[in-house]
Amino acid sequence: MNQHFLVIGAQRCGTTYLHELLADHPDIAMARPVRPEPKVFLTDEVVDRGFEWYDRTWFPHAGSASLLGEKSTSYLESPDAVARVTAVLGSPRILVQLRDPVERAVSNWGFSRAHDMEDRPVSEALARNLDGPLPWDPQLTSVSPYAYLERGRYADYLAPWLEAFPDLVRVQFLEELVEGPDSVGELYEWLGVDAGVRPGSLGQRVNQGVGLEESLDDALVARLRDYFRESDQTLTELLGRELPWHETVGGAR
Repeated sequence: MNQHFLVIGAQRCGTTYLHELLADHPDIAMARPVRPEPKVFLTDEVVDRGFEWYDRTWFPHAGSASLLGEKSTSYLESPDAVARVTAVLGSPRILVQLRDPVERAVSNWGFSRAHDMEDRPVSEALARNLDGPLPWDPQLTSVSPYAYLERGRYADYLAPWLEAFPDLVRVQFLEELVEGPDSVGELYEWLGVDAGVRPGSLGQRVNQGVGLEESLDDALVARLRDYFRESDQTLTELLGRELPWHETVGGAR
């Protein structure tokens, strides 16, 4: 039987690039269609349909691939998805990719702006978000397109996944993934496939947003760093290692 794994998020953390690196490996088949994301485990319906339906529906192209993966970045924020995953897939490997939460917020704003859901300047939108959640219309989108800051509080979402799959969760950072082929090899090794493969998509990042240094002044960045400070500290303790983003003068990287 083929083994399954999930890429569960986080949103706007380079998971499209990660998907390409995974799909380019000859031993890995990623769920199709890619867009929109499958989001299979967000409802109870999939549990009733079972494993064979999941396998047949999303991986008919798998061929000789030994590892089958699905990327749905909404899973990280959905604690109810944990039980559904367990019921259908048992104990799959869980891959989480994160990035500097301030840069993630800017990227999220850029995505919403590009899809005509945001017309405020980035500084105004993030400053407003510091005052609390921004209102949104659930009739238009299933999740808020304005949760710029809330989604960067990664530690708030990781606990259910770490508890359910304590030895099967890999948390990695976009900042490390883009360092070069060694980091990609480490990812492949963790998944149990040939670590020597060098995919054609290596280094070809996609969906890049507005650069942090082009968007926010130092005073706002410092406020945002302060907003994320507690969550980042909890994340550091959960993972037992330092985060790749750090503060310098004014809070810029």
